[in-house]
Amino acid sequence: MKTIFSGIQPSGTLTIGNYLGAMKHFVELQDDHDCFFCIVNQHAITVPQDKAALKQQTRSLAALYLAVGIDPDKSTLFIQSEVPAHAQLAWMLQCTSYIGELERMTQFKDKSAGKEGVSAGLLTYPPLMAADILLYKTDIVPVGEDQKQHLELTRNLAERFNSKFNEIFTVPEVRIPKVGARIMSLTEPEKKMSKSAENQKSFISMLDDENTITKKIKSAVTDSEGTVRYDKENKPGVANLLSIYSIFSGETIENLEKKYEGKGYGEFKSDLAEVVASALKPIQDRYHELINSKELDDILDQGAEKANRRAFKTLVKAERAMGLERKRR
Repeated sequence: MKTIFSGIQPSGTLTIGNYLGAMKHFVELQDDHDCFFCIVNQHAITVPQDKAALKQQTRSLAALYLAVGIDPDKSTLFIQSEVPAHAQLAWMLQCTSYIGELERMTQFKDKSAGKEGVSAGLLTYPPLMAADILLYKTDIVPVGEDQKQHLELTRNLAERFNSKFNEIFTVPEVRIPKVGARIMSLTEPEKKMSKSAENQKSFISMLDDENTITKKIKSAVTDSEGTVRYDKENKPGVANLLSIYSIFSGETIENLEKKYEGKGYGEFKSDLAEVVASALKPIQDRYHELINSKELDDILDQGAEKANRRAFKTLVKAERAMGLERKRR
């Protein structure tokens, strides 16, 4: 059985882009893989955070993981800061990294451009991400296209460490889902849907109510042609809505094109809103059962305990390989 690791930052409420591009696939993967799902709250503090909001969003994300179908009997769900080995191995990998390769990371360049007082954590974020993955002997990391560069660095760091010290780390495989990997903004369909976007109409939150979902979809950018057909290059807005509809409903895009032939965007958007709201309702109901429950705390406690056991074993081997261990444990 292969091991899968994935982490999501608790910064803002997850969008349907996060769900369709990642979490929906996680539910399927957990049946025949050893899955570790981590709420990477230490990554979130590379930029300033309100402590009360960070705490609440961390809990909210954990509840959403479970609400979409992550089973704690099949998978390990835990909070990054509750497993100290992440930060410990991150420092060791930071000392194995080169400043030049960290500065070349696209996300660092984008987030630091034109800013003063940029956090050093924004630069050294990739070694922490590498530590997250390598601690669990991860075979597969399912990620969006925007994280591919960081995963390549993770592979490089693992190979560099193994070559220089000892064969400790499994070199992970990057897996980008072919369908739904990149759900786009409703207002700017050339950009990825983001939970941190300033324009609230650009994304659908996993916790949006039916009225909000309907308003956002009806205001989504399309074009003047009025034809429901998939053309990513010339009709990015419509193509994006078709992708969302197809994944939520299970219907093929080809069938949807036939279904709305000659019907225009009004009926198409109205039906899509209903499909999305219906799909999210059971998730939202389960979320509200969990968010303030002892059940959620118990699951996170159990997840932290299991993750600590696994991570500590790898950390000790890595410390031994680097000469950081005083005596064998």
